[in-house]
Amino acid sequence: MSEINPILQTLGITKSFRSGSRDIQVLCGVDACLEKGKSMSIRGSSGCGKTTLLNLVAGLETPDEGQVLWGGQDIRDLTPGTLAESRSAYIGMVFQGYYLIPELTAYENVIMAARIRGRVVAKHRRRALDLFERIGLSDRLDNLPTQLSGGERQRVALARALMNQPELILADEPTGNLDEHTAKTVIELLIEICREEKASLILVTHNPDYAALTDHQYLLHNGCLENSGP
Repeated sequence: MSEINPILQTLGITKSFRSGSRDIQVLCGVDACLEKGKSMSIRGSSGCGKTTLLNLVAGLETPDEGQVLWGGQDIRDLTPGTLAESRSAYIGMVFQGYYLIPELTAYENVIMAARIRGRVVAKHRRRALDLFERIGLSDRLDNLPTQLSGGERQRVALARALMNQPELILADEPTGNLDEHTAKTVIELLIEICREEKASLILVTHNPDYAALTDHQYLLHNGCLENSGP
């Protein structure tokens, strides 16, 4: 365990689901530690529990046993309201399916992350415009999601995740719906911006080449994280 206070720790995380008359254990005591500005990737077969682990890290699900700590804070000690508020500030999430609001423009989708936390002021608008410049979509601010390509939508989703300058980005198969060339561009952009902003990153991916771009690589196998890289 690092002597530096980590951005994220999981300690002995277990999780089971009921299937008919029996319990299926998906996670069997997962320990993880991620420092500020560092990245880690998690690979594993479909259904092995990767998304479940991210949901537990984000406080969207509750482990059967174990602890999730954000910056040393055990999230079990937070009330539901405080947990939701802390999540919006501490964590940004990128999904395979984009989840952009179809009735809102690209800019409105990104600024919504700040709006959820309170009143939008000039610094938030500047932040959003800066992110659009960095993702190469300054000319697409007023486009609806249906007017964007898959790669463009995922870049907008990335900007939305970064809008509140979170400490931690969780990316769950963010390139699953993209062609190989576009996927590589999005992954490289994701890792580059996270490093520039010193945001920590957990990347779930099936692609070993993308996993190799992160600082630390793991496999989720038989409910446990196994080190597969540096």
